[in-house]
Amino acid sequence: MKTALTVLTTLLLLVLLTAFSTRAKTHGNAERGRYLVERVGLCSDCHSPRDAKGEFLADKWLQGAPIPFAPTVPMPWAPVAKPLAGLPSLTDEQALTFLTTGVLPGGRRPLPPMPPYRFDEEDARDVIAYLRHPIAPNTK
Repeated sequence: MKTALTVLTTLLLLVLLTAFSTRAKTHGNAERGRYLVERVGLCSDCHSPRDAKGEFLADKWLQGAPIPFAPTVPMPWAPVAKPLAGLPSLTDEQALTFLTTGVLPGGRRPLPPMPPYRFDEEDARDVIAYLRHPIAPNTK
């Protein structure tokens, strides 16, 4: 009986540890993701529209915008930055692949000026966690 209880307790502990480690691997830290999006990747520079004074429109935060600059030589170029808020065009796994390898679904690469980021997996999961529910910063 004691052996069966020990085995059962060990099994339960393993199940709980697996559940918690899987959750930690699949769900990122949204606050760290916010830091990476706003302070490191500077995603808002292209993916958030601005008003006539050049200030971000908080109600359109990361909703996509025309690219406010152009290349000086002919090259493939994205004239519009797609919406990032909520990651409407990517699943979490597609976003994870893109953020860690720079490769979009179907093997495509982003057009400049979008950089083909190479985040590590933890940072990519944090970015995804934030982009699923972004919070516009105080723009005043």
